[in-house]
Amino acid sequence: QVQLSESGGGLVQPGASLRLSCAASGSTLRGYAVGWFRQAPGKEREFVAGYSRNGGYTYYGDSVKGRVTISRDNGWNTVDLQMNSLKPEDTAVYYCAAGRGVITSSIGNQDAYANWGQGTQVTVSS
Repeated sequence: QVQLSESGGGLVQPGASLRLSCAASGSTLRGYAVGWFRQAPGKEREFVAGYSRNGGYTYYGDSVKGRVTISRDNGWNTVDLQMNSLKPEDTAVYYCAAGRGVITSSIGNQDAYANWGQGTQVTVSS
């Protein structure tokens, strides 16, 4: 079983960029599908970006498409989320999640993931 820990969040101004990192322990992320989700107060958890088990498929949520990029290191130890042109509506707690046996059609569904980090706060405000 893999444990996940997010980092890289903070307070930034609109238009700024952030790189969030998801670090794995207990196991590498090889063989896992990985997704990034976010949740703002009073709102449902929202899919941001993710990739399938072997990295063959990459998906982005409509609200962030064109502004974010998901990537991983070649040792499968970390998965990053690069976010550019940040907007106030991007303010949320960002979570990374990993799961085995996640089918392609479920990459964006939070219930498909068994392993979650504690989240990192991103606040976009002037």
